[in-house]
Amino acid sequence: MAEKTEDETVTGTTAATAVEPDAQTAERPEEAAAVPEDTAAEDHAEPAGTPSGTGQGAAAVVSAALGLVSLTGGWPGTVAAARETLVGQLRTAADASVATQIKEVYGDAWNTTALWGGLFALVALITGVVVLVRPAFGAPGRTAQAPWTRSVAWAGVTLGVIGLLLAVLTYTGVLLGLPAAS
Repeated sequence: MAEKTEDETVTGTTAATAVEPDAQTAERPEEAAAVPEDTAAEDHAEPAGTPSGTGQGAAAVVSAALGLVSLTGGWPGTVAAARETLVGQLRTAADASVATQIKEVYGDAWNTTALWGGLFALVALITGVVVLVRPAFGAPGRTAQAPWTRSVAWAGVTLGVIGLLLAVLTYTGVLLGLPAAS
Protein backbone atom coordinates (compact mmCIF):
# COMPACT_ATOMS: atom_id res chain seq x y z
CA MET A 1 0.00 0.00 0.00
CA ALA A 2 1.15 3.57 -0.66
CA GLU A 3 2.06 6.08 1.99
CA LYS A 4 1.89 9.88 1.96
CA THR A 5 4.87 11.94 2.97
CA GLU A 6 4.88 15.41 4.48
CA ASP A 7 4.81 17.17 1.12
CA GLU A 8 1.68 15.25 0.06
CA THR A 9 3.38 13.09 -2.57
CA VAL A 10 2.40 9.50 -2.96
CA THR A 11 5.11 6.89 -2.54
CA GLY A 12 4.61 3.28 -3.21
CA THR A 13 3.24 1.13 -5.95
CA THR A 14 0.21 3.05 -7.32
CA ALA A 15 -1.43 6.39 -6.77
CA ALA A 16 -4.93 4.91 -7.05
CA THR A 17 -4.60 3.04 -3.77
CA ALA A 18 -3.86 6.29 -1.91
CA VAL A 19 -7.17 7.88 -2.95
CA GLU A 20 -10.26 7.09 -0.92
CA PRO A 21 -13.21 5.47 -2.71
CA ASP A 22 -15.57 8.41 -2.04
CA ALA A 23 -13.16 10.87 -3.60
CA GLN A 24 -12.93 8.74 -6.76
CA THR A 25 -16.68 8.81 -7.40
CA ALA A 26 -16.94 12.56 -6.82
CA GLU A 27 -14.15 13.31 -9.28
CA ARG A 28 -15.57 11.50 -12.28
CA PRO A 29 -15.55 13.80 -15.31
CA GLU A 30 -19.10 12.82 -16.39
CA GLU A 31 -20.65 13.84 -13.08
CA ALA A 32 -18.61 17.00 -12.66
CA ALA A 33 -19.44 18.25 -16.16
CA ALA A 34 -23.15 17.49 -15.84
CA VAL A 35 -23.73 19.65 -12.78
CA PRO A 36 -22.56 23.02 -14.21
CA GLU A 37 -24.41 22.49 -17.49
CA ASP A 38 -27.77 21.94 -15.78
CA THR A 39 -27.40 24.93 -13.48
CA ALA A 40 -26.01 27.14 -16.23
CA ALA A 41 -29.01 26.51 -18.44
CA GLU A 42 -31.39 27.37 -15.60
CA ASP A 43 -29.50 30.53 -14.61
CA HIS A 44 -29.46 32.02 -18.14
CA ALA A 45 -32.94 31.05 -19.24
CA GLU A 46 -35.34 33.99 -19.54
CA PRO A 47 -38.80 33.61 -18.08
CA ALA A 48 -41.60 33.08 -20.54
CA GLY A 49 -43.01 36.33 -21.88
CA THR A 50 -39.82 38.35 -21.29
CA PRO A 51 -38.88 40.33 -24.43
CA SER A 52 -35.45 39.53 -25.83
CA GLY A 53 -34.78 42.90 -27.45
CA THR A 54 -34.57 41.42 -30.94
CA GLY A 55 -37.28 43.72 -32.25
CA GLN A 56 -35.50 46.78 -30.89
CA GLY A 57 -32.24 45.66 -32.47
CA ALA A 58 -33.93 45.09 -35.82
CA ALA A 59 -35.64 48.49 -35.64
CA ALA A 60 -32.29 50.14 -34.89
CA VAL A 61 -30.72 48.51 -37.94
CA VAL A 62 -33.69 49.57 -40.09
CA SER A 63 -33.31 53.12 -38.81
CA ALA A 64 -29.63 53.24 -39.76
CA ALA A 65 -30.33 51.69 -43.17
CA LEU A 66 -33.11 54.18 -43.92
CA GLY A 67 -30.83 57.03 -42.85
CA LEU A 68 -28.20 55.79 -45.27
CA VAL A 69 -30.76 55.49 -48.06
CA SER A 70 -31.87 59.07 -47.40
CA LEU A 71 -28.31 60.22 -48.09
CA THR A 72 -27.56 58.03 -51.10
CA GLY A 73 -30.97 57.93 -52.77
CA GLY A 74 -33.25 55.03 -53.25
CA TRP A 75 -35.16 53.31 -55.99
CA PRO A 76 -38.50 55.08 -55.30
CA GLY A 77 -36.84 58.49 -55.48
CA THR A 78 -35.08 57.63 -58.73
CA VAL A 79 -38.28 56.36 -60.34
CA ALA A 80 -40.28 59.37 -59.15
CA ALA A 81 -37.62 61.77 -60.46
CA ALA A 82 -37.57 60.02 -63.85
CA ARG A 83 -41.34 60.25 -63.98
CA GLU A 84 -41.25 63.98 -63.18
CA THR A 85 -38.67 64.49 -65.93
CA LEU A 86 -40.94 62.74 -68.43
CA VAL A 87 -44.00 64.72 -67.30
CA GLY A 88 -41.99 67.94 -67.55
CA GLN A 89 -40.93 67.10 -71.09
CA LEU A 90 -44.53 66.37 -72.11
CA ARG A 91 -45.89 69.57 -70.56
CA THR A 92 -43.23 71.89 -71.90
CA ALA A 93 -43.85 73.30 -75.33
CA ALA A 94 -41.01 73.38 -77.82
CA ASP A 95 -41.10 77.15 -77.93
CA ALA A 96 -41.05 77.61 -74.12
CA SER A 97 -38.36 79.74 -72.59
CA VAL A 98 -35.16 78.16 -71.29
CA ALA A 99 -36.08 79.03 -67.69
CA THR A 100 -39.43 77.24 -68.07
CA GLN A 101 -37.79 74.20 -69.64
CA ILE A 102 -35.20 73.99 -66.84
CA LYS A 103 -37.85 74.27 -64.15
CA GLU A 104 -40.30 71.80 -65.70
CA VAL A 105 -37.82 69.19 -66.91
CA TYR A 106 -35.14 69.31 -64.21
CA GLY A 107 -36.41 71.36 -61.28
CA ASP A 108 -39.47 69.27 -60.50
CA ALA A 109 -37.43 66.06 -60.74
CA TRP A 110 -34.81 67.56 -58.43
CA ASN A 111 -37.47 68.52 -55.89
CA THR A 112 -39.04 65.06 -56.11
CA THR A 113 -35.70 63.45 -55.34
CA ALA A 114 -35.30 65.77 -52.34
CA LEU A 115 -38.80 64.91 -51.12
CA TRP A 116 -38.15 61.18 -51.25
CA GLY A 117 -34.79 61.63 -49.50
CA GLY A 118 -36.54 63.68 -46.82
CA LEU A 119 -39.21 61.02 -46.42
CA PHE A 120 -36.61 58.28 -45.88
CA ALA A 121 -34.74 60.55 -43.45
CA LEU A 122 -37.89 61.32 -41.48
CA VAL A 123 -38.80 57.63 -41.15
CA ALA A 124 -35.21 56.85 -40.07
CA LEU A 125 -35.32 59.62 -37.50
CA ILE A 126 -38.66 58.54 -36.05
CA THR A 127 -37.68 54.86 -35.95
CA GLY A 128 -34.38 55.63 -34.20
CA VAL A 129 -36.06 57.84 -31.61
CA VAL A 130 -38.69 55.18 -30.90
CA VAL A 131 -35.95 52.60 -30.31
CA LEU A 132 -34.11 54.96 -27.96
CA VAL A 133 -37.15 55.86 -25.85
CA ARG A 134 -38.73 52.38 -25.86
CA PRO A 135 -37.10 51.20 -22.60
CA ALA A 136 -38.81 54.05 -20.73
CA PHE A 137 -42.21 52.61 -21.65
CA GLY A 138 -41.36 48.92 -21.33
CA ALA A 139 -41.57 46.46 -18.48
CA PRO A 140 -40.44 47.94 -15.15
CA GLY A 141 -37.88 45.20 -14.50
CA ARG A 142 -36.27 45.42 -17.91
CA THR A 143 -35.05 48.87 -18.89
CA ALA A 144 -31.58 48.09 -20.23
CA GLN A 145 -30.88 47.72 -23.94
CA ALA A 146 -27.95 46.04 -25.57
CA PRO A 147 -25.21 48.62 -26.12
CA TRP A 148 -25.04 47.90 -29.83
CA THR A 149 -28.79 48.56 -30.15
CA ARG A 150 -28.43 52.02 -28.67
CA SER A 151 -25.37 52.76 -30.83
CA VAL A 152 -27.06 51.71 -34.06
CA ALA A 153 -30.22 53.62 -33.12
CA TRP A 154 -28.14 56.75 -32.50
CA ALA A 155 -26.52 56.23 -35.90
CA GLY A 156 -29.98 56.04 -37.47
CA VAL A 157 -31.08 59.22 -35.69
CA THR A 158 -27.91 61.03 -36.77
CA LEU A 159 -28.20 59.92 -40.38
CA GLY A 160 -31.89 60.84 -40.33
CA VAL A 161 -31.15 64.36 -39.09
CA ILE A 162 -28.40 64.86 -41.68
CA GLY A 163 -30.60 63.45 -44.46
CA LEU A 164 -33.55 65.63 -43.45
CA LEU A 165 -31.36 68.72 -43.34
CA LEU A 166 -29.90 67.97 -46.77
CA ALA A 167 -33.35 67.27 -48.21
CA VAL A 168 -34.73 70.59 -46.95
CA LEU A 169 -31.69 72.50 -48.22
CA THR A 170 -31.92 70.79 -51.61
CA TYR A 171 -35.67 71.32 -51.96
CA THR A 172 -35.43 75.00 -51.11
CA GLY A 173 -32.56 75.53 -53.54
CA VAL A 174 -30.06 76.60 -50.89
CA LEU A 175 -27.89 73.58 -51.63
CA LEU A 176 -27.27 72.83 -55.30
CA GLY A 177 -30.06 75.01 -56.66
CA LEU A 178 -31.05 75.04 -60.32
CA PRO A 179 -28.87 77.11 -62.63
CA ALA A 180 -30.29 80.46 -63.67
CA ALA A 181 -31.22 80.83 -67.32
CA SER A 182 -29.62 83.91 -68.82
